[in-house]
Amino acid sequence: MDKVNKEFPVLRRAIYVNTPVYGAISDRLLEWRQEHDLDFLLRGSEMRQQSLAVISDARTAVGDFFGCTRNNVALVTNFSSGLNMFLAGLDKNLKVLLLDNDYPSLAWPFESWGFEIVRTEINENLEATIKEVVAKEKIAILALSVVQWQSGIMIDLNFLKRLKQAHPNLIIIGDGTQFLGTTNFNFQDSAFDVLGASGYKWLLAGYGNGFMLFKDKVADFCDIRTIGFNAASTNFENKNTIPFARRFEPGHLACLNFGSLKFSLEFLTKIGKDKIEKQNKNLSEKAKLAFEELGLLSEAVVRRKMHSTIFNIKGDERLFNHLIENNVVCAQRGDGIRMGFHFYNTQNELDTIIEIIKRAP
Repeated sequence: MDKVNKEFPVLRRAIYVNTPVYGAISDRLLEWRQEHDLDFLLRGSEMRQQSLAVISDARTAVGDFFGCTRNNVALVTNFSSGLNMFLAGLDKNLKVLLLDNDYPSLAWPFESWGFEIVRTEINENLEATIKEVVAKEKIAILALSVVQWQSGIMIDLNFLKRLKQAHPNLIIIGDGTQFLGTTNFNFQDSAFDVLGASGYKWLLAGYGNGFMLFKDKVADFCDIRTIGFNAASTNFENKNTIPFARRFEPGHLACLNFGSLKFSLEFLTKIGKDKIEKQNKNLSEKAKLAFEELGLLSEAVVRRKMHSTIFNIKGDERLFNHLIENNVVCAQRGDGIRMGFHFYNTQNELDTIIEIIKRAP
């Protein structure tokens, strides 16, 4: 990974464990973006057809990378926008199960659209609790982040498959923004009916791009009325035959942003999804052990067998400032300090962080 790490300038100036806020941008992506804008600067409207090709290729790249049929990929500027459009087409009488303190952009839209909501806490027995509540409350929709933004607790994907088998009509909606890009994931083989993400975190694609992935049957129970000329591929004859996923793309999309997403997905593919997953799993296991030994993790995280690459350690303003002063880029979230390790981080960096914490005043 050493060669890969040199691609990211931010890694040269600090220990960057702030991917949960914003993923590092590579030199190669910057070069592509500069060339793209230069083409538009010099050629103007001559780039029209090329820009459409970039968007089309981005859709294909997302589908290939995450194991989703191309026609079931919707390109959106961010997860929040995609989810709101999706909920507009759902029956508002459906009962929804949400997790306490889940990401606001996942929870708030259900509240705003007037769904009946049931909530349950996030703890070490999360899966057992969800199973019980789904059955007891006759839940129609389970909506949750695959990885929790504050604690880093990750839902057991195999549990979701078992839950789906027990409740075939349960609609499972996921926010994968803090998950996708960290592991080798196949949407078609998962329990999710709908999974969306923004691309600026673990996918390292910068702001302004995201996507929604759908299973085939979703179009049967979601009536999306959003429409625009772009959704019809700028063809008047397509007005009444717009595919479900294209309803999420009523207007023109920024080829710079979605070209960046395509570029980053190809970049990650060259590194190897399995290789990235192995590195992230290794970092997660070692970080959990190190933080646990220092008594910095919540009991809920300690007691769970599996965890993501995001950790929220116990620490106040003084410890946070100490980390920042020692060139550790992290963030305050909730009552602690959040760090997120991606494939471009190293064991040496983790060891350095531990030593910095031990030296804290």
